[in-house]
Amino acid sequence: MAAIEAARKTIAGQVMRTPMLPAPPLSAITGAEVFVKYENMQVTNSFKERGALVKLVSLSEPEKARGVIAMSAGNHAQAVALHASRLGVPATIVMPETTPFVKVAATRSHGARVVLDGETLSDAQARAEAIQSAEGLTWVHPYDDPHVMAGQGTIACEMLEDVPDLDMIVIPIGGGGLIGGNAVAAKTLRPDVEIVGVEAALYPSMWNAIHGGTRPVGGPTLAEGIAVKIVGRSTLPVVREHVRDIVLVGESELERAVNLYLTRQKTIAEGAGAAGLAALIAEPERFRGRKVGLILCGGNIDPRILASIMMRELERDDRIVSFRLTIPDRPGVLGLVATLLGRMGANILEVEHRRMFLDTPAKGTKLDITIETRDREHLREIFAALEAEGLPATRIEAGDADVM
Repeated sequence: MAAIEAARKTIAGQVMRTPMLPAPPLSAITGAEVFVKYENMQVTNSFKERGALVKLVSLSEPEKARGVIAMSAGNHAQAVALHASRLGVPATIVMPETTPFVKVAATRSHGARVVLDGETLSDAQARAEAIQSAEGLTWVHPYDDPHVMAGQGTIACEMLEDVPDLDMIVIPIGGGGLIGGNAVAAKTLRPDVEIVGVEAALYPSMWNAIHGGTRPVGGPTLAEGIAVKIVGRSTLPVVREHVRDIVLVGESELERAVNLYLTRQKTIAEGAGAAGLAALIAEPERFRGRKVGLILCGGNIDPRILASIMMRELERDDRIVSFRLTIPDRPGVLGLVATLLGRMGANILEVEHRRMFLDTPAKGTKLDITIETRDREHLREIFAALEAEGLPATRIEAGDADVM
């Protein structure tokens, strides 16, 4: 805990003390009393600045002169690049080739040399170790380092100062630096507070390490920031001692959490940053009625991915729906359909005639329509009205329109 207190002094005035605010919309949805720590408001939109700065300040002058190297999926990269530039330390960052472009561009904008290599963080680490050995650079590990862990642990100190009576703190897990530092801080300040970790179900590395499990690890995940195959040697015993449990969340829960932060809290979360909220969505009974602190640990998400998530959530909620009608191929019928949909309050987004299907009568056509509705009940009313007009609708699931 002494190291975390020292880290607080190091980052004071250099890293933002982010707000910790109640989130009534998320509380209403999850059944917990939710408070959010907005680490996405840091200069680099991530908590990683805390640990990176503490590590860089700890270096000797010769180490600073030779330069540093780090491997990262994006947020640690930006943090090291920003604070290395401020301190006059040359920085080299190795990032997976799959890293979202927005993170690569941001890292370069802070003056770092960026090397893209491999599909995963583990691949990037191997390349970074080779460069570090060849050039004599100082390693700035994203999680397996006591200085980095101490820097990240300053978050829990601030959370418990702002909301002293939290029952639980839910923390995303990649390699374990964020949860390790904050578990030590929280348990020192409030021994009765419960620490719950969250991993992407595709990357249950810490869960496996704690439980002796053999769940498969790997695959494309929205939470690339915590897609870590090998957990930290220094973080594992801390998690084993202080973390109550680890929740594994699927991709649909991560998507929903990202969307809820945007639509209900009007803030941007990347997949890893939304993992804590995804845990509340995945296992609501565990958190219902408890006062829960979430760390929105990062907001660096590719805008294209964010737009896709929003559209997918609208489809899941039946607010954007595609369906197919078989109609007589004669003038005026399309107008009748459009008039009916307009009268029902549906917004037509797309219409396509499909005359060449063999299961369609020679004097008929299939009509594919995509509409925007108010909600699921509104959709039922629209389908009932079409049925009453002799136009039964067949729902087209996403991706099916070209094969039906």
